[in-house]
Amino acid sequence: MEGELVIYFDNSATTKPYPEVIESFLKVSSDYFGNPSSLHGLGVQSEKLLSAARNQVADLLKVKGSEIYFTSGGTEGNNLAIKGAAQAQMTRGKHIITTAIEHPSVEDACYSLTQSGFEITILPVNQLGQIELCDLVDALRQDTILVSIMHVNNEVGSIQPIAEIGEVLRQYPHVLFHVDNVQGAGKVPLSLREAHVDLCTFSGHKIHGLKGTGFLYVREGVKIDPLFHGGNQETKIRSGTENVAGIVALSKAFRLSMNNQLLYHDKLEQIKQYLYKGLNEMDGVLVNSPEEGAPHILNFSVPLLKSEVLLHALESDGIFVSTTSACSSKKRTVSKTVDAMFHDQARSESVVRISTTYGNELDEAKQVLAAIQKIVVNLEKIMRVAK
Repeated sequence: MEGELVIYFDNSATTKPYPEVIESFLKVSSDYFGNPSSLHGLGVQSEKLLSAARNQVADLLKVKGSEIYFTSGGTEGNNLAIKGAAQAQMTRGKHIITTAIEHPSVEDACYSLTQSGFEITILPVNQLGQIELCDLVDALRQDTILVSIMHVNNEVGSIQPIAEIGEVLRQYPHVLFHVDNVQGAGKVPLSLREAHVDLCTFSGHKIHGLKGTGFLYVREGVKIDPLFHGGNQETKIRSGTENVAGIVALSKAFRLSMNNQLLYHDKLEQIKQYLYKGLNEMDGVLVNSPEEGAPHILNFSVPLLKSEVLLHALESDGIFVSTTSACSSKKRTVSKTVDAMFHDQARSESVVRISTTYGNELDEAKQVLAAIQKIVVNLEKIMRVAK
């Protein structure tokens, strides 16, 4: 589609890297290519860059540098947090609590542990896509060792009450609290300290960094077992030669995204509210996202139309959106999140997700809304003729 107008509204699947991020990656790859574990000058230079990136990420989160571990992204971070915590704590208990709307990297990591005798409790969500705190309290047991709950849902943008959950879990000091913050980072504020979070996952390519980069916050004093064994990098938690260029680029992307969150949050919210109101007023359209959800994700259904039909019709107009999450869209299955919220098969089989970022404009949203309206009106005409 070279030369054509493109409106990219699929930023929850991946974001376009900032130019400064690419520049950093190229600069470090070219000039500071030494192995940070090497003792010679090139290695020392790389180690200094690695340390500076770690401290910058920690400063932005108001935590310690020693609490940041670099990974390859959200999937590895979630697996490391969940499996690592479970293996380290299994002598005390084998009960884990999560929710019905987690990312597959959390859901599948939890279920893989059942083969080792762990028991998983799945919390339901209401029509706002949120858990009820009373359900969490009722699910907690003496042998509970881990609660894993995402901050912002990747399909509908619902925001979990992380601070309130953290406050509940303070009464259970032996229960670790893991948060998947892949979709919330740089979009929805979260204080790890104030919310009493023990483990938190971040991914680079969701915040205009590069694919294959990410980091895991592990609160000081929390013990987790590594997934990888080898050179004992990242203080033995994540062996493997560090991707210094990617990590430096990641720290820059995180800084820029956190800054943009302060500068342009209202703009992002304005775009969402415009789309929310317009979609809500369309006949045949059901909005699945809560109005008070994250400012960058809006999910809706057109029950009489297959998601793929609407997606490709929009693409023919140069508009890029997605169906369910990018990790499961190719399976053509129902949206498990929308199904968990509304228990409506037609609704959960016809979802479309719009996801924006700070570079998007209100004029783009107006074009997208007009395109959706045209497609829905044409659908209604076809349905009337068919009758």
